[in-house]
Amino acid sequence: MPTIDSLPPLRDVITTHGLSAKKALGQNFLLDLNLTAKIARQAGDLSGMDVLEIGPGPGGLTRGLLAEGARRVLAVEKDARCLPALAEIAAVYPGRLEVVQGDALALNPLEQLTPPIAICANLPYNVGTELLVRWLTPSAWPPVWDRLTLMFQKEVAERIVAKPGSKAYGRLAVLAQWRCDVRIAMHLPPEAFTPPPKVSSAVVQLRALPAPRFEADPKVLERVVAAGFNQRRKMLRASLKGLSPAIEDHLTAVGIPPTERAEQISVEGFCALARQLAIP
Repeated sequence: MPTIDSLPPLRDVITTHGLSAKKALGQNFLLDLNLTAKIARQAGDLSGMDVLEIGPGPGGLTRGLLAEGARRVLAVEKDARCLPALAEIAAVYPGRLEVVQGDALALNPLEQLTPPIAICANLPYNVGTELLVRWLTPSAWPPVWDRLTLMFQKEVAERIVAKPGSKAYGRLAVLAQWRCDVRIAMHLPPEAFTPPPKVSSAVVQLRALPAPRFEADPKVLERVVAAGFNQRRKMLRASLKGLSPAIEDHLTAVGIPPTERAEQISVEGFCALARQLAIP
């Protein structure tokens, strides 16, 4: 089997193909192959798995995923400049890397993969949160993917794993922790990237649970959580009044004081309220 070392260093790849990072595409390239290999290992055992990667750029993480034994990697890249570099990787790993040029927000690449599926990506900063919410809110659960290993800005990563009562706790934490086990797997400083971003980054792993932690209608829960955190400084009796004229009674019925604020309510509490509001 070919090794990751049979390909040229990423700095040489970038020079050869003229791949200066574009701010408009949210690009910050991770060039240290030791780090990209470490991120790939955070995804767990990839043998026998299809892996979706969004925004591979020059292919550092792509090489790590293939070297770690991924059965097949489907890489979605918007920047056509990166395609020749990715083609070089595909030639070294015949039949195991497919590259699709396009906007990840406009595609559903999961349809092209065979379970078990992992998603592993250094997500472009400008689309990362939206993609995560999509993956967390499919029409049916469990999802087609088994686990997500994703790099975000540190602030976003902290929002995903935040606990009630913290300033970082919000909609993203509830959606993620309702259906997944979540953890921050590693931190990366700005200087690990080219060009260095203004913020630190972190890799988050989310493992899909077989069923949500607590019973709730997903659409009702999403409405409750969105309403609560859209006006997070207000008491729930005010921020949720648009959901029901009897919202104070509903809150009291599930043991939530109407004077509480959204950031104080646990995932279990939000689910209890969603069940209460779903009662005809």
